[in-house]
Amino acid sequence: MPKIDIAKVPVDTRTGYPPPYDRVVLGRERKRLGNAAGLDQFGVNLTTLKPGAASALRHWHEREDEFVYVLEGELVLIEDQGETLLRPGDAAAFKANSGNGHHLINRTSRDAVYLEIGTRSKHERVEYPEADLMVVRDGKGARYTHKNGDPYE
Repeated sequence: MPKIDIAKVPVDTRTGYPPPYDRVVLGRERKRLGNAAGLDQFGVNLTTLKPGAASALRHWHEREDEFVYVLEGELVLIEDQGETLLRPGDAAAFKANSGNGHHLINRTSRDAVYLEIGTRSKHERVEYPEADLMVVRDGKGARYTHKNGDPYE
């Protein structure tokens, strides 16, 4: 298995979220390790959240499982059942189609670093319980729409 030179993997700060939702993830930096290795069945990201940043809008996936493992710093996991503090060595997982909206927030004054691992499905739907937003991926690419299906401009 080839070694990944993590130092050479570019940092990705992009988001597909339309305004104003794109502001939530300002301060999120990802090194897409799965992409660097050419993986296509699951993704692996080494993610840094700057103070005040969130991993995503609170969401859940219809077809994709997710797993996170904290390496450095502290994160607050916010999900339907409330809030849980995650520290180095802690992990959380989300089964596909659970309906449990979740995300991570860095409420500290220092960076937090974690691994995020998830299934890659060609057909997917992502729900955002607190926003007029959803993602639909149907083999032609992913698109963000309003909950009624109208596209974002």
